Amino acid sequence: MLDQVVPDFSLPATGGVTFQLSAHTGKPLVIYFYPKDSTPGCTTEAGQFRDLHAQFVKLDCLVYGVSRDSLKSHENFKAKLELPFELLSDKDELACGIFGVMKMKNMYGKQVRGVERSTFLIDAKGVLRQEWRGVKVDGHAQAVLEAVKTL
Repeated sequence: MLDQVVPDFSLPATGGVTFQLSAHTGKPLVIYFYPKDSTPGCTTEAGQFRDLHAQFVKLDCLVYGVSRDSLKSHENFKAKLELPFELLSDKDELACGIFGVMKMKNMYGKQVRGVERSTFLIDAKGVLRQEWRGVKVDGHAQAVLEAVKTL
């Protein structure tokens, strides 16, 4: 999908809004997928995007987090971390399917199907310009910010 237009989709978002990808044409967009609200790695990742959010805004870039958690869970997670960006609820795995982030993972010795921590950078024309899969959290948001600067 790299260097191709991302198919349009819509998902419910925190703040009582519906996210529609096509409504964001004209601005670069970072969409990051994470496994679960309020878990250690996901909390760290969200906090790093939060701490760099003002710099993304200066570049006219929007940031959205996506997981399969409910909107209620997302609202609590967003409030607890004081996130300045919206979280999208993908309980039916619509966006997860488009971006191919569902993987079999080992948890406590069992195979489980879950979201692979991944981030996607979409340019102002809706074209996927960069992707990060199997993300290691520490320093990742900074690497994404550096990539946005190259658009």
